[in-house]
Amino acid sequence: MVSHYNGDSEQQRALDCFIKLLRATESVNTEVHKSVFAEGLSESQFGILEALLHLGTLNQNQIAKKLLKSGGNITLVIDNLVKQGLVSKEKRSEDRRFYWIDLTDKGRRLIEHLFPRHAENITKRMAVLSPEEQLQLGELCRKLGKNNKQ
Repeated sequence: MVSHYNGDSEQQRALDCFIKLLRATESVNTEVHKSVFAEGLSESQFGILEALLHLGTLNQNQIAKKLLKSGGNITLVIDNLVKQGLVSKEKRSEDRRFYWIDLTDKGRRLIEHLFPRHAENITKRMAVLSPEEQLQLGELCRKLGKNNKQ
């Protein structure tokens, strides 16, 4: 077992599984984002551009929920994307509570260039698992992610 904690077998098994999950996640995440980092984007910046590409215009709250980030963090990331000319930010007259975020032409060109390479990197990393294993892992991750029991 990876964990050196001297708890009961249930705790040791859970800790071992958790450590393996985190290590695998970090390993895959670092590898698949190399092309993103090479373009000078952070993971959060890429996530926002990708969400806007596939979902269209979103407000800041919607983006934060999609990326599982705090509103304050998303505001800073969006402001930096605005400064780079990759997204636009506007309030709409019908609802001035939110800023609506959309890709600029420059941002659309960048994410349309980056995303296919990103998808290919993910596909290559996941190819170590059979198609059935990928489906099983996806279901296990969904089950784990939906468990709110504390």
